[in-house]
Amino acid sequence: MTTLAGRPKTAVLVIDVQNGVVEKAYDRDRVVANIGELVAKARAAGVEVVWVQHNSEELPTGSESWQYVPELVRGEGEALVQKAYGDSFEETELESVLAARGVGRLLVAGAQTDACVRSTLHGAITRGYDATLVDDAHTTEDLSAFGAPPPGQVIAHTNLYWRYQQAPGRTASTVSTADVDFAGDSRA
Repeated sequence: MTTLAGRPKTAVLVIDVQNGVVEKAYDRDRVVANIGELVAKARAAGVEVVWVQHNSEELPTGSESWQYVPELVRGEGEALVQKAYGDSFEETELESVLAARGVGRLLVAGAQTDACVRSTLHGAITRGYDATLVDDAHTTEDLSAFGAPPPGQVIAHTNLYWRYQQAPGRTASTVSTADVDFAGDSRA
């Protein structure tokens, strides 16, 4: 369980599913559909959904590439956190947003697997959160031309190592979108 006292709730964290980030992403449409399903499940169960949006030279604020994909629409009252670094907690208001909502457990989805998703997972667990990676709701682009493994292997490896990640008093795990069930989650 989380090491954050008085933070029993769960939130879904959707990271950087922006036009310019997932334009060439591996299995883009299936992953975006899974994120949409995850968000719908969270909303139906009254679980917080928090959106994270990256800002950079490649994703200038307000540009088409900076916008979230049209298939995913932030709901009224759902927090939007702007960031400039891979870790969604780094120099952002994410921690204060989650604290205000009593959140100590995160279900993480989004892009890119080998950058912002992975950085945020590590940032969460080191800050005391329980962090679950939704194993079929994250993606990355093909960076094999730069020496990286093919994207399917990057995703599979991230799922494998996160499933066995450990930290004192916190849990790391993976779950598939179809297996997410907030109904029995007393932390919702």
